[in-house]
Amino acid sequence: MNAAQDLGRTVGIKSACSALSVPRATFYRQTSNNGTPMEQVCSTAPPLALMPAEKQAVIDVLHSERFQDMAPHQIYTNLLDDGQYLCSVSTMYRFMREIHGDIKERRRQVQRPHYEKPELLATGPNQVYSWDITKLKTSQKWTYLYLYVIIDIFSRYVVGWLVAPHESSELAKQLIEETCIKQNIEPGTLTLHADRGSSMKSKAVAQLLADLGVTKTHSRPHVSNDNPYSESQFKTLKYCPQFPGRFGSIEDATAFCRFFFNWYNKHHHHSGIAMMTPESLHYGHAQTIQKQRQEVLFEAFQRFPKRFKGIVPQPTPLPDAVWINKPSASDAGVH
Repeated sequence: MNAAQDLGRTVGIKSACSALSVPRATFYRQTSNNGTPMEQVCSTAPPLALMPAEKQAVIDVLHSERFQDMAPHQIYTNLLDDGQYLCSVSTMYRFMREIHGDIKERRRQVQRPHYEKPELLATGPNQVYSWDITKLKTSQKWTYLYLYVIIDIFSRYVVGWLVAPHESSELAKQLIEETCIKQNIEPGTLTLHADRGSSMKSKAVAQLLADLGVTKTHSRPHVSNDNPYSESQFKTLKYCPQFPGRFGSIEDATAFCRFFFNWYNKHHHHSGIAMMTPESLHYGHAQTIQKQRQEVLFEAFQRFPKRFKGIVPQPTPLPDAVWINKPSASDAGVH
């Protein structure tokens, strides 16, 4: 640009730019500051910019104990109320952007305890039970009955249930103890999983489980997927066509549940267990039923092979393992 300036004094700016192949717009833009090249203009601080000491003072205020959890608008307003002005809100944001990690939620969040994800495996009946309590509406507004249900996650068999007018750790203790006796549970062979309700976490239930040699686990707070089998079973109950919606008395609710759980255990072909009934899988009859189904399918194949495109049909395989929160490959360290 200096050569164009020097030549321009003699032949004119237009001719000088043309001779040196310099765009006139570029020439005027870079020499518009009283002839000072733009490179020098950019190297000087803007006249309204804060001095380094002033900038550091603002940053110190942003990081102070009083203001470290506040947004810039709050800081700016508090300083004005104190009779102090340091800079604009946008300048505070600009300084914070220059500091890595400062543009985020600045308020200190509540530190919640870390809960491990329960990972439970059942390869047969009476290894892992899941239990929960659900409310049943009554004909009286704001009045409920409480249905306690214990389910075997491998077979989906309801091993114990009761209807009560209230939620009670003593009733839960009684149901668990009677169920373990009825199913002949040996110490050290069963895990009982539940959510974090008051009855589930009560000292009475915890002491009983310790006496019975039953391992207890709990869902993480606010994570319904940690107790999927109980939740699914309750949905089946409440979507049953015979479910009345409301019950006139505890006797009505008990009568309905007696009918429902008999049907559910003995007659309901469950999609999660190869369309077996929970009772057949729980008590070891599934293999015989599976063999019978295979014979029926093979006989159908022999009569109508073209319908099956030459492939012998197979019944749905029986489950060999059931998980609550099956570990992923990354969790197991497989890459």
